[in-house]
Amino acid sequence: MRIGAAYVRVSTDDQLEFSPDSQLHKIKEYAKANDIVLSQDYIFMEDEGRSGRNANKRPEFQRMIGIAKSSPKPFDVILVWKFSRFARNREDSVVYKSMLRKKCNIDVVSVSEPVGDDKTSVLMEAIIEAMDEYYSVNLAEEVKRGMSEKAVRGGVVGSPAFGYLAQGGTFVPDPEKAPIVQMVFEKFVSGAGCRDLAVILNAMGVRTKKGYPMENRTVEYMLHNPVYVGKIRWSTNGKTERNYSSPDIILSEGHHEPIISSELFEQAQDILADRKKMYAKFARQSAWPDDFMLKGLVRCSDCGSTLVRSSSGLQCHSYAKGVCKVSHYISEATANRRVIDLIESGFLHEDFPLTFKSVSVPGNDNSMINAMIQREHTKMERIRAAYEDGIDTLQEYKENKRKILDAIAKLERNHSAPAKTSNEIRNEFFEKHRGVVADLRNPDISGANKNLILRGFVDEIVFDRSKNKFQVYCYL
Repeated sequence: MRIGAAYVRVSTDDQLEFSPDSQLHKIKEYAKANDIVLSQDYIFMEDEGRSGRNANKRPEFQRMIGIAKSSPKPFDVILVWKFSRFARNREDSVVYKSMLRKKCNIDVVSVSEPVGDDKTSVLMEAIIEAMDEYYSVNLAEEVKRGMSEKAVRGGVVGSPAFGYLAQGGTFVPDPEKAPIVQMVFEKFVSGAGCRDLAVILNAMGVRTKKGYPMENRTVEYMLHNPVYVGKIRWSTNGKTERNYSSPDIILSEGHHEPIISSELFEQAQDILADRKKMYAKFARQSAWPDDFMLKGLVRCSDCGSTLVRSSSGLQCHSYAKGVCKVSHYISEATANRRVIDLIESGFLHEDFPLTFKSVSVPGNDNSMINAMIQREHTKMERIRAAYEDGIDTLQEYKENKRKILDAIAKLERNHSAPAKTSNEIRNEFFEKHRGVVADLRNPDISGANKNLILRGFVDEIVFDRSKNKFQVYCYL
Protein backbone atom coordinates (compact mmCIF):
# COMPACT_ATOMS: atom_id res chain seq x y z
CA MET A 1 0.00 0.00 0.00
CA ARG A 2 1.17 3.49 -0.83
CA ILE A 3 1.30 6.44 1.56
CA GLY A 4 -0.65 9.45 0.33
CA ALA A 5 -0.97 13.16 1.07
CA ALA A 6 -3.97 15.36 0.32
CA TYR A 7 -3.89 18.97 -0.83
CA VAL A 8 -7.13 20.96 -0.58
CA ARG A 9 -7.74 24.51 -1.77
CA VAL A 10 -10.88 26.57 -2.40
CA SER A 11 -10.87 29.84 -4.36
CA THR A 12 -13.38 32.63 -3.96
CA ASP A 13 -14.98 31.70 -7.30
CA ASP A 14 -15.71 28.09 -6.30
CA GLN A 15 -19.21 26.88 -5.50
CA LEU A 16 -20.50 24.99 -2.47
CA GLU A 17 -19.93 21.55 -3.99
CA PHE A 18 -16.20 22.34 -4.19
CA SER A 19 -15.96 23.05 -0.46
CA PRO A 20 -12.91 21.77 1.48
CA ASP A 21 -14.94 19.01 3.11
CA SER A 22 -16.35 17.89 -0.25
CA GLN A 23 -12.89 17.78 -1.83
CA LEU A 24 -11.43 15.85 1.10
CA HIS A 25 -14.34 13.40 1.05
CA LYS A 26 -13.70 12.59 -2.64
CA ILE A 27 -9.96 12.27 -2.02
CA LYS A 28 -10.55 9.81 0.85
CA GLU A 29 -12.89 7.75 -1.32
CA TYR A 30 -10.25 7.55 -4.04
CA ALA A 31 -7.53 6.65 -1.54
CA LYS A 32 -9.61 3.82 -0.09
CA ALA A 33 -10.49 2.44 -3.52
CA ASN A 34 -6.84 2.51 -4.65
CA ASP A 35 -5.15 1.12 -1.50
CA ILE A 36 -3.60 4.45 -0.50
CA VAL A 37 -3.11 5.18 3.21
CA LEU A 38 -3.99 8.81 3.92
CA SER A 39 -2.46 10.05 7.16
CA GLN A 40 -4.02 12.97 9.02
CA ASP A 41 -0.51 14.45 9.32
CA TYR A 42 -0.31 14.77 5.55
CA ILE A 43 -3.59 16.60 4.89
CA PHE A 44 -2.70 20.10 3.72
CA MET A 45 -5.68 22.47 3.62
CA GLU A 46 -5.41 26.15 2.63
CA ASP A 47 -7.59 28.87 4.12
CA GLU A 48 -10.57 29.56 1.89
CA GLY A 49 -10.03 32.13 -0.85
CA ARG A 50 -6.38 31.31 -1.61
CA SER A 51 -5.62 31.85 -5.29
CA GLY A 52 -3.93 29.08 -7.24
CA ARG A 53 -2.06 31.46 -9.54
CA ASN A 54 0.91 32.03 -7.21
CA ALA A 55 2.42 29.16 -5.24
CA ASN A 56 4.44 31.51 -3.05
CA LYS A 57 1.23 32.89 -1.54
CA ARG A 58 -0.04 29.48 -0.41
CA PRO A 59 1.54 28.57 2.96
CA GLU A 60 0.11 25.03 3.15
CA PHE A 61 1.33 24.29 -0.38
CA GLN A 62 4.83 25.43 0.53
CA ARG A 63 4.73 23.38 3.75
CA MET A 64 3.69 20.30 1.73
CA ILE A 65 6.55 20.80 -0.75
CA GLY A 66 9.02 21.22 2.11
CA ILE A 67 7.91 17.97 3.74
CA ALA A 68 7.96 16.17 0.38
CA LYS A 69 11.68 16.99 0.03
CA SER A 70 12.47 15.12 3.26
CA SER A 71 14.54 11.94 3.13
CA PRO A 72 13.30 9.27 3.16
CA LYS A 73 10.26 10.50 1.30
CA PRO A 74 7.26 10.82 3.65
CA PHE A 75 4.60 9.86 1.08
CA ASP A 76 4.33 8.38 -2.41
CA VAL A 77 1.55 10.42 -3.97
CA ILE A 78 -0.22 13.78 -3.56
CA LEU A 79 -3.96 13.58 -4.16
CA VAL A 80 -5.95 16.60 -5.30
CA TRP A 81 -9.60 16.89 -6.28
CA LYS A 82 -8.63 18.55 -9.57
CA PHE A 83 -5.33 19.61 -11.09
CA SER A 84 -6.56 23.21 -10.84
CA ARG A 85 -6.37 22.83 -7.04
CA PHE A 86 -2.64 22.09 -7.32
CA ALA A 87 -1.96 25.13 -9.54
CA ARG A 88 -3.65 27.41 -12.05
CA ASN A 89 -0.35 28.59 -13.39
CA ARG A 90 1.29 26.26 -15.92
CA GLU A 91 4.77 27.41 -14.95
CA ASP A 92 4.22 26.54 -11.27
CA SER A 93 2.54 23.29 -12.25
CA VAL A 94 5.41 22.16 -14.47
CA VAL A 95 8.13 23.21 -12.01
CA TYR A 96 6.63 21.60 -8.92
CA LYS A 97 5.33 18.45 -10.60
CA SER A 98 8.68 17.87 -12.30
CA MET A 99 10.54 18.39 -9.04
CA LEU A 100 8.21 16.03 -7.14
CA ARG A 101 8.28 13.30 -9.78
CA LYS A 102 11.95 13.39 -10.81
CA LYS A 103 13.72 14.33 -7.56
CA CYS A 104 11.33 12.99 -4.92
CA ASN A 105 9.63 10.16 -6.82
CA ILE A 106 6.25 11.53 -5.70
CA ASP A 107 3.36 11.62 -8.14
CA VAL A 108 0.50 14.17 -8.29
CA VAL A 109 -2.90 12.63 -9.02
CA SER A 110 -6.28 14.28 -9.69
CA VAL A 111 -9.00 12.03 -8.26
CA SER A 112 -11.64 13.46 -10.65
CA GLU A 113 -9.48 13.71 -13.81
CA PRO A 114 -7.84 10.34 -14.44
CA VAL A 115 -5.36 10.63 -17.27
CA GLY A 116 -3.88 7.12 -17.28
CA ASP A 117 -0.26 5.97 -17.42
CA ASP A 118 0.44 5.86 -21.16
CA LYS A 119 2.29 8.49 -23.18
CA THR A 120 -0.92 10.28 -24.20
CA SER A 121 -1.57 11.03 -20.53
CA VAL A 122 1.19 13.65 -20.66
CA LEU A 123 -0.68 15.46 -23.43
CA MET A 124 -4.02 15.13 -21.64
CA GLU A 125 -2.64 16.53 -18.39
CA ALA A 126 -1.04 19.45 -20.25
CA ILE A 127 -4.37 20.23 -21.96
CA ILE A 128 -6.19 20.18 -18.62
CA GLU A 129 -3.61 22.52 -17.08
CA ALA A 130 -3.81 24.91 -20.04
CA MET A 131 -7.60 25.02 -19.73
CA ASP A 132 -7.31 25.70 -16.00
CA GLU A 133 -4.94 28.60 -16.60
CA TYR A 134 -7.15 29.98 -19.36
CA TYR A 135 -10.16 29.84 -17.04
CA SER A 136 -8.24 31.67 -14.31
CA VAL A 137 -6.91 34.42 -16.61
CA ASN A 138 -10.28 34.86 -18.32
CA LEU A 139 -12.08 35.05 -14.98
CA ALA A 140 -9.68 37.74 -13.73
CA GLU A 141 -10.25 39.78 -16.90
CA GLU A 142 -14.02 39.44 -16.63
CA VAL A 143 -13.99 40.50 -12.99
CA LYS A 144 -11.76 43.47 -13.82
CA ARG A 145 -14.03 44.47 -16.71
CA GLY A 146 -17.14 44.15 -14.55
CA MET A 147 -15.63 46.22 -11.73
CA SER A 148 -14.50 48.89 -14.19
CA GLU A 149 -17.96 49.12 -15.75
CA LYS A 150 -19.50 49.41 -12.30
CA ALA A 151 -17.04 52.16 -11.35
CA VAL A 152 -17.85 54.11 -14.53
CA ARG A 153 -21.53 54.03 -13.53
CA GLY A 154 -20.63 55.34 -10.06
CA GLY A 155 -21.26 52.05 -8.28
CA VAL A 156 -19.47 50.86 -5.15
CA VAL A 157 -16.44 48.75 -6.10
CA GLY A 158 -14.47 48.61 -2.86
CA SER A 159 -14.65 48.90 0.89
CA PRO A 160 -15.84 52.23 2.35
CA ALA A 161 -13.26 54.91 3.10
CA PHE A 162 -12.74 56.20 6.61
CA GLY A 163 -15.84 58.25 7.43
CA TYR A 164 -18.29 56.07 5.48
CA LEU A 165 -20.29 52.88 6.05
CA ALA A 166 -21.50 50.47 3.37
CA GLN A 167 -25.30 50.14 3.37
CA GLY A 168 -27.64 48.97 0.64
CA GLY A 169 -24.94 48.82 -2.02
CA THR A 170 -23.73 52.38 -1.48
CA PHE A 171 -21.75 54.49 0.99
CA VAL A 172 -23.44 56.45 3.77
CA PRO A 173 -21.68 58.90 6.13
CA ASP A 174 -20.60 57.33 9.42
CA PRO A 175 -22.16 59.52 12.15
CA GLU A 176 -19.09 59.00 14.36
CA LYS A 177 -16.29 59.41 11.81
CA ALA A 178 -17.69 61.77 9.17
CA PRO A 179 -17.26 64.80 11.50
CA ILE A 180 -13.62 63.78 11.96
CA VAL A 181 -13.07 63.91 8.19
CA GLN A 182 -14.64 67.37 8.09
CA MET A 183 -12.36 68.50 10.92
CA VAL A 184 -9.26 67.20 9.12
CA PHE A 185 -10.02 69.12 5.92
CA GLU A 186 -10.96 72.32 7.74
CA LYS A 187 -7.85 72.33 9.91
CA PHE A 188 -5.61 71.47 6.97
CA VAL A 189 -6.75 74.41 4.87
CA SER A 190 -6.39 76.58 8.00
CA GLY A 191 -2.68 75.82 8.18
CA ALA A 192 -2.23 72.49 9.97
CA GLY A 193 0.18 69.96 8.46
CA CYS A 194 -0.44 66.24 7.96
CA ARG A 195 1.86 65.43 10.86
CA ASP A 196 0.04 67.91 13.08
CA LEU A 197 -3.31 66.36 12.24
CA ALA A 198 -2.02 62.83 12.86
CA VAL A 199 -0.92 63.93 16.35
CA ILE A 200 -4.33 65.49 17.03
CA LEU A 201 -6.23 62.40 15.82
CA ASN A 202 -4.10 60.01 17.87
CA ALA A 203 -4.58 62.19 20.95
CA MET A 204 -8.33 61.92 20.40
CA GLY A 205 -8.08 58.14 20.22
CA VAL A 206 -8.98 57.96 16.51
CA ARG A 207 -7.66 54.89 14.68
CA THR A 208 -7.64 53.64 11.10
CA LYS A 209 -10.16 51.08 9.85
CA LYS A 210 -7.68 48.35 10.80
CA GLY A 211 -7.12 49.78 14.27
CA TYR A 212 -3.68 51.32 13.65
CA PRO A 213 -2.57 54.77 14.89
CA MET A 214 -2.89 57.62 12.43
CA GLU A 215 0.23 58.65 10.50
CA ASN A 216 0.94 61.69 8.36
CA ARG A 217 0.65 59.52 5.21
CA THR A 218 -2.77 58.30 6.43
CA VAL A 219 -3.94 61.90 6.72
CA GLU A 220 -2.45 62.76 3.32
CA TYR A 221 -4.27 59.85 1.69
CA MET A 222 -7.52 61.04 3.29
CA LEU A 223 -6.97 64.55 1.94
CA HIS A 224 -6.37 63.17 -1.58
CA ASN A 225 -9.44 60.91 -1.61
CA PRO A 226 -12.22 62.25 -3.90
CA VAL A 227 -14.80 59.93 -2.34
CA TYR A 228 -15.45 62.65 0.23
CA VAL A 229 -16.92 64.92 -2.48
CA GLY A 230 -19.19 62.19 -3.84
CA LYS A 231 -16.91 60.59 -6.43
CA ILE A 232 -15.83 57.00 -7.03
CA ARG A 233 -12.15 56.34 -7.71
CA TRP A 234 -11.10 52.95 -9.08
CA SER A 235 -7.65 51.78 -10.14
CA THR A 236 -7.88 49.19 -12.92
CA ASN A 237 -4.33 47.97 -12.24
CA GLY A 238 -5.09 47.14 -8.61
CA LYS A 239 -2.54 49.62 -7.28
CA THR A 240 -3.11 52.66 -5.08
CA GLU A 241 -2.92 55.51 -7.56
CA ARG A 242 -3.32 59.21 -6.75
CA ASN A 243 -2.53 60.59 -10.19
CA TYR A 244 -6.02 61.20 -11.57
CA SER A 245 -4.64 61.74 -15.09
CA SER A 246 -3.32 58.18 -15.16
CA PRO A 247 -5.04 55.98 -17.78
CA ASP A 248 -5.43 53.30 -15.09
CA ILE A 249 -7.68 55.53 -12.97
CA ILE A 250 -11.46 55.70 -13.30
CA LEU A 251 -12.98 58.74 -11.61
CA SER A 252 -16.76 59.04 -11.83
CA GLU A 253 -19.68 60.62 -10.02
CA GLY A 254 -20.89 58.34 -7.26
CA HIS A 255 -24.37 57.95 -5.80
CA HIS A 256 -23.37 58.59 -2.18
CA GLU A 257 -23.66 61.71 -0.04
CA PRO A 258 -20.53 63.92 0.07
CA ILE A 259 -18.96 64.63 3.45
CA ILE A 260 -17.21 67.85 2.42
CA SER A 261 -17.80 70.51 -0.21
CA SER A 262 -16.03 70.60 -3.55
CA GLU A 263 -14.61 74.02 -2.68
CA LEU A 264 -12.99 72.74 0.50
CA PHE A 265 -11.58 69.70 -1.32
CA GLU A 266 -10.06 71.83 -4.08
CA GLN A 267 -8.49 74.14 -1.50
CA ALA A 268 -6.83 71.12 0.10
CA GLN A 269 -5.59 69.85 -3.30
CA ASP A 270 -4.02 73.23 -4.08
CA ILE A 271 -2.17 73.25 -0.75
CA LEU A 272 -0.97 69.67 -1.22
CA ALA A 273 0.30 70.48 -4.71
CA ASP A 274 2.16 73.57 -3.47
CA ARG A 275 3.83 71.65 -0.66
CA LYS A 276 4.83 68.83 -2.96
CA LYS A 277 6.39 71.32 -5.34
CA MET A 278 8.30 73.07 -2.56
CA TYR A 279 9.50 70.08 -0.58
CA ALA A 280 10.88 66.71 -1.56
CA LYS A 281 8.98 63.55 -0.67
CA PHE A 282 11.64 62.56 1.85
CA ALA A 283 15.14 63.50 2.87
CA ARG A 284 17.59 61.39 0.89
CA GLN A 285 20.23 59.45 2.72
CA SER A 286 23.86 60.45 2.45
CA ALA A 287 26.71 58.02 1.93
CA TRP A 288 28.83 60.05 4.36
CA PRO A 289 29.22 59.16 8.07
CA ASP A 290 26.36 60.12 10.40
CA ASP A 291 28.23 63.12 11.89
CA PHE A 292 26.41 65.51 9.55
CA MET A 293 24.59 68.04 11.78
CA LEU A 294 22.21 69.26 9.06
CA LYS A 295 21.65 65.86 7.47
CA GLY A 296 18.18 65.61 5.92
CA LEU A 297 17.11 69.04 7.19
CA VAL A 298 18.27 71.62 4.62
CA ARG A 299 16.39 71.89 1.34
CA CYS A 300 16.89 73.71 -1.93
CA SER A 301 14.57 76.71 -2.32
CA ASP A 302 14.20 76.08 -6.07
CA CYS A 303 13.31 72.38 -6.30
CA GLY A 304 12.81 71.29 -2.69
CA SER A 305 15.47 68.55 -2.81
CA THR A 306 17.67 67.88 0.19
CA LEU A 307 21.15 69.39 0.38
CA VAL A 308 23.61 66.52 0.74
CA ARG A 309 27.33 66.34 1.41
CA SER A 310 29.64 66.74 -1.55
CA SER A 311 33.43 66.52 -1.53
CA SER A 312 33.80 70.11 -0.37
CA GLY A 313 30.48 71.17 1.16
CA LEU A 314 26.72 70.92 0.77
CA GLN A 315 24.95 70.83 -2.57
CA CYS A 316 21.39 70.30 -3.83
CA HIS A 317 20.94 66.58 -4.52
CA SER A 318 18.95 67.21 -7.71
CA TYR A 319 21.54 69.72 -8.97
CA ALA A 320 24.25 67.11 -8.51
CA LYS A 321 22.11 64.74 -10.60
CA GLY A 322 21.58 67.34 -13.31
CA VAL A 323 17.88 67.86 -12.59
CA CYS A 324 17.84 71.16 -10.70
CA LYS A 325 19.26 74.07 -12.71
CA VAL A 326 20.32 76.23 -9.75
CA SER A 327 23.43 75.46 -7.69
CA HIS A 328 22.93 75.74 -3.93
CA TYR A 329 26.48 75.02 -2.92
CA ILE A 330 27.63 76.21 0.51
CA SER A 331 30.43 74.97 2.72
CA GLU A 332 29.28 72.73 5.53
CA ALA A 333 31.04 74.80 8.21
CA THR A 334 29.39 77.99 6.94
CA ALA A 335 25.96 76.37 6.83
CA ASN A 336 26.35 75.02 10.37
CA ARG A 337 27.49 78.38 11.72
CA ARG A 338 24.77 80.40 10.03
CA VAL A 339 21.97 78.07 11.14
CA ILE A 340 23.20 78.11 14.74
CA ASP A 341 23.60 81.91 14.63
CA LEU A 342 20.07 82.25 13.32
CA ILE A 343 18.63 80.04 16.05
CA GLU A 344 20.71 81.75 18.77
CA SER A 345 19.61 85.21 17.63
CA GLY A 346 16.01 84.11 17.73
CA PHE A 347 16.23 82.76 21.26
CA LEU A 348 18.19 85.82 22.42
CA HIS A 349 15.69 88.38 21.16
CA GLU A 350 12.61 86.15 21.22
CA ASP A 351 11.90 87.54 17.81
CA PHE A 352 13.31 85.53 14.96
CA PRO A 353 12.06 84.22 11.61
CA LEU A 354 10.79 80.82 12.75
CA THR A 355 7.45 79.60 11.49
CA PHE A 356 5.62 77.50 14.04
CA LYS A 357 3.81 74.41 12.80
CA SER A 358 1.94 73.84 16.03
CA VAL A 359 -0.20 70.81 16.75
CA SER A 360 -2.30 73.21 18.81
CA VAL A 361 -4.11 74.39 15.70
CA PRO A 362 -6.26 77.46 16.28
CA GLY A 363 -9.79 76.47 17.22
CA ASN A 364 -11.39 74.57 20.05
CA ASP A 365 -11.91 70.80 19.79
CA ASN A 366 -14.09 70.56 22.91
CA SER A 367 -17.27 69.89 20.93
CA MET A 368 -15.65 67.01 19.01
CA ILE A 369 -14.20 65.41 22.14
CA ASN A 370 -17.46 65.89 24.06
CA ALA A 371 -19.29 64.08 21.27
CA MET A 372 -16.80 61.20 21.37
CA ILE A 373 -17.12 60.94 25.17
CA GLN A 374 -20.92 60.86 24.85
CA ARG A 375 -20.64 58.03 22.30
CA GLU A 376 -18.53 56.03 24.76
CA HIS A 377 -21.23 56.51 27.42
CA THR A 378 -23.78 55.26 24.89
CA LYS A 379 -21.64 52.17 24.32
CA MET A 380 -21.60 51.64 28.09
CA GLU A 381 -25.40 51.56 28.14
CA ARG A 382 -25.43 49.05 25.29
CA ILE A 383 -23.03 46.61 26.92
CA ARG A 384 -24.94 46.89 30.21
CA ALA A 385 -28.15 46.03 28.36
CA ALA A 386 -26.42 43.12 26.61
CA TYR A 387 -25.31 41.75 30.00
CA GLU A 388 -28.74 42.17 31.57
CA ASP A 389 -30.37 40.42 28.60
CA GLY A 390 -27.96 37.50 28.95
CA ILE A 391 -26.21 38.13 25.63
CA ASP A 392 -22.81 38.83 27.23
CA THR A 393 -21.25 36.99 30.15
CA LEU A 394 -20.14 38.80 33.29
CA GLN A 395 -16.50 38.47 32.18
CA GLU A 396 -17.30 39.94 28.76
CA TYR A 397 -19.20 42.80 30.38
CA LYS A 398 -16.30 43.59 32.72
CA GLU A 399 -13.76 43.54 29.89
CA ASN A 400 -15.88 45.77 27.63
CA LYS A 401 -16.57 48.15 30.50
CA ARG A 402 -12.85 48.44 31.26
CA LYS A 403 -12.05 49.29 27.62
CA ILE A 404 -14.75 51.98 27.49
CA LEU A 405 -13.69 53.54 30.79
CA ASP A 406 -10.08 53.64 29.56
CA ALA A 407 -11.23 55.37 26.35
CA ILE A 408 -13.26 57.92 28.31
CA ALA A 409 -10.33 58.64 30.62
CA LYS A 410 -8.00 59.18 27.66
CA LEU A 411 -10.46 61.52 25.96
CA GLU A 412 -10.91 63.52 29.16
CA ARG A 413 -7.15 63.85 29.57
CA ASN A 414 -6.93 65.23 26.06
CA HIS A 415 -9.91 67.52 26.50
CA SER A 416 -8.66 70.72 24.93
CA ALA A 417 -8.32 73.82 27.05
CA PRO A 418 -9.26 77.26 25.69
CA ALA A 419 -7.11 78.10 22.68
CA LYS A 420 -3.77 79.63 23.65
CA THR A 421 -2.69 82.98 22.36
CA SER A 422 0.22 83.22 19.95
CA ASN A 423 2.31 84.85 22.70
CA GLU A 424 1.66 81.94 25.05
CA ILE A 425 2.68 79.49 22.32
CA ARG A 426 5.90 81.40 21.59
CA ASN A 427 6.79 81.69 25.28
CA GLU A 428 6.35 77.95 25.77
CA PHE A 429 8.56 77.28 22.76
CA PHE A 430 11.36 79.58 24.00
CA GLU A 431 11.25 78.11 27.49
CA LYS A 432 11.40 74.54 26.20
CA HIS A 433 14.28 74.93 23.72
CA ARG A 434 16.34 77.88 24.97
CA GLY A 435 19.24 75.69 26.08
CA VAL A 436 19.82 73.93 22.75
CA VAL A 437 22.19 76.59 21.37
CA ALA A 438 24.90 75.71 23.90
CA ASP A 439 24.66 72.07 22.86
CA LEU A 440 24.82 72.96 19.16
CA ARG A 441 28.03 74.93 19.75
CA ASN A 442 29.60 72.25 21.95
CA PRO A 443 32.49 70.64 19.96
CA ASP A 444 32.32 67.52 22.14
CA ILE A 445 28.82 66.66 20.90
CA SER A 446 28.81 64.67 17.67
CA GLY A 447 27.14 65.85 14.49
CA ALA A 448 24.69 62.93 14.72
CA ASN A 449 23.56 64.00 18.20
CA LYS A 450 23.27 67.62 17.10
CA ASN A 451 21.10 66.42 14.23
CA LEU A 452 18.81 64.72 16.75
CA ILE A 453 18.69 67.93 18.82
CA LEU A 454 17.63 69.94 15.79
CA ARG A 455 15.00 67.40 14.82
CA GLY A 456 13.47 67.90 18.26
CA PHE A 457 12.05 71.25 17.15
CA VAL A 458 13.16 71.94 13.55
CA ASP A 459 10.89 70.68 10.80
CA GLU A 460 12.78 72.00 7.77
CA ILE A 461 15.49 74.50 6.84
CA VAL A 462 15.25 76.12 3.38
CA PHE A 463 18.35 77.65 1.81
CA ASP A 464 17.90 80.32 -0.89
CA ARG A 465 21.20 80.65 -2.74
CA SER A 466 20.15 83.74 -4.74
CA LYS A 467 19.35 85.66 -1.54
CA ASN A 468 22.04 83.88 0.48
CA LYS A 469 19.41 83.32 3.14
CA PHE A 470 18.36 80.49 5.45
CA GLN A 471 14.79 80.07 6.67
CA VAL A 472 14.04 77.73 9.57
CA TYR A 473 10.63 76.14 9.98
CA CYS A 474 9.88 74.73 13.44
CA TYR A 475 7.13 72.74 15.06
CA LEU A 476 5.89 72.92 18.61
